[in-house]
Amino acid sequence: MTRRLPPLISLRAFEAAARHGSFVRAGAELALTPAAISHHVKLLEAHLQVALFTRLARGLRLTEAGRACLPGLSSGFDALEHAITGIRAERLAGPLVISVLPSFAAGWLIERLPRFRTRHPEIDLHVRADVAIVDLDRDGVDLAVRYGTGRFPGLRAVELLREEVFPVCAPGLVGGVRPPRRFADLRRYTLLHDSGARRNEPWINWGPWLRESGLEDIDLARGLHFTDSAILYQAAIAGHGIAIGRSVLVGGHLSAGRLVKPLGTPRVVTHAYYAVTRARVTPKVDACVRWLLEEAAL
Repeated sequence: MTRRLPPLISLRAFEAAARHGSFVRAGAELALTPAAISHHVKLLEAHLQVALFTRLARGLRLTEAGRACLPGLSSGFDALEHAITGIRAERLAGPLVISVLPSFAAGWLIERLPRFRTRHPEIDLHVRADVAIVDLDRDGVDLAVRYGTGRFPGLRAVELLREEVFPVCAPGLVGGVRPPRRFADLRRYTLLHDSGARRNEPWINWGPWLRESGLEDIDLARGLHFTDSAILYQAAIAGHGIAIGRSVLVGGHLSAGRLVKPLGTPRVVTHAYYAVTRARVTPKVDACVRWLLEEAAL
């Protein structure tokens, strides 16, 4: 059976204009100019050989033919939208395995997950916390968020977040001690060290900060040392000393007032966080990468 229908864009233009009572608002919905909406409606009227609108000085009014046409068109577009949404949801449905560093999960990802679930309720997200670099195929991982230079041979890497580093501490330290005001004051404070920090990103560690401030006499072996930065920042929040904060991982703590930046000019590091996937991505992996990029831009 051959369907003899008017052009789809003319039907959409009429249905949108009828709902809104305006060519301007219909154009905004369909990303067309009001003149284009008017043109497509006129084409439809010519095809049907009947007027669908009475043009008024302030808006539009449906004719009897327009009122008769609108319900069927609206229900048809609703059914079409429902079918397309169902197909899209079916393509996205099922588990998505994402591997992230534990520190990234705790400091950035977890508080944002409710927004992902609202956006993509059809995707079951499985979050793995991995310090070691995973093999996407061998380990059954769909997407990994990794910290590095962006060189991941054979894989697709999309930059998500760059970061700055700077000293951080609680607004009030143990014993009621106030945060330091000058680097020279650090001799009287406990330094908190990230033992797991990359050695090729020197500003993440205390050494360069102390050398630049003429404090080489401070023994870097002293203080409290942690192999996990999430625990390091919890120690800082608890007031146990001064840590080097990484903007991606402490941003939430700074916004909430749990940590402050008492001194020093932030330093930009050379590494960044990347979404790493196979060269060819599935729709649900692509949806997750797009969501991560949106969150990173906030």
